[in-house]
Amino acid sequence: MEENSLTVLGCSSATPNSVRFPSSQILHALGKYFLLDCGEGAQMQLRRAKIPFENINVIFISHLHGDHYYGLFGLLASLNLTGRKTPLVIYGPEGLEKIVRFLFQNTEQTLIFPIFFKTLPKEPFACIEEKKNYKLYSIYLSHRIDCWGFYYVENERERNISKDAIQKYNIGIEEIKCIKQGSDLTLENGDVIPNSELTTDPPRPFSYAYIADTMFKPELAEYVKGTRLLYHEATFLDNHSDLALKTFHSTARQAAEFAKLAHVEKLIIGHYSARYKSLAGHLQHASEVFDNVELAMDLYSYSPDRTPYCVWQPKTN
Repeated sequence: MEENSLTVLGCSSATPNSVRFPSSQILHALGKYFLLDCGEGAQMQLRRAKIPFENINVIFISHLHGDHYYGLFGLLASLNLTGRKTPLVIYGPEGLEKIVRFLFQNTEQTLIFPIFFKTLPKEPFACIEEKKNYKLYSIYLSHRIDCWGFYYVENERERNISKDAIQKYNIGIEEIKCIKQGSDLTLENGDVIPNSELTTDPPRPFSYAYIADTMFKPELAEYVKGTRLLYHEATFLDNHSDLALKTFHSTARQAAEFAKLAHVEKLIIGHYSARYKSLAGHLQHASEVFDNVELAMDLYSYSPDRTPYCVWQPKTN
């Protein structure tokens, strides 16, 4: 799986169908694997995508509707059977730990690896993990039950200093550190070499926002403004907007309006109702509002700067 990419494992809402599994996706960034929701069949899709279970560092469960977490039990059991020893962090709603512990206790299975459950805060926008190179945020959404989105953003990287400049001006280690942070270079004779002549811009930080089940909440766009890759649920089309409001879901057009408000680079829409056999309407409605839209499809990989592609080729024999 490529760095700074998202692989959709399932993009259906409520129930699976013949071509779409329930919600689950995996983000690969800075060498880490983040599993976002874990609908039924997620571990089958992980195998098809050739993503080893043991690579998963963190799991996020957006809410306690079955199509978003019923696959978690099977995945944890498989991790147990394959001998995982590495600790696993699971972010989720209050009550998730109790459900998981109950299941394993009552089936007389002892987990051989530690699991650390972390309850998501009911704040509109909260930093839930901060590392040297990235931050993770939760976003409190508006669904029939407590539900959260997730936002991953890399920290700004230091500037890249030219090797030629280091040799030309005989720059020392401490000076290099300052220059990479944006300082100019002052020579012994008092001349100042601007930072722009010594360095080049670092790669643009990668960011990804996952807006799970929610009614349209335009005010949340401010929290993910400028994100490079956004997934927003788009369960219904305009002709079912009354049903979207009743069930606390969004339409494809509303997902695109959110992306436009947030000034994102690329939008992925998914979580389609099983009533839609064709997704052409979803793409049309979203594209009328926002230019750079992709349809979520099972076992397709997405990144900000390339065309999506399928990561699984089924055997034909």
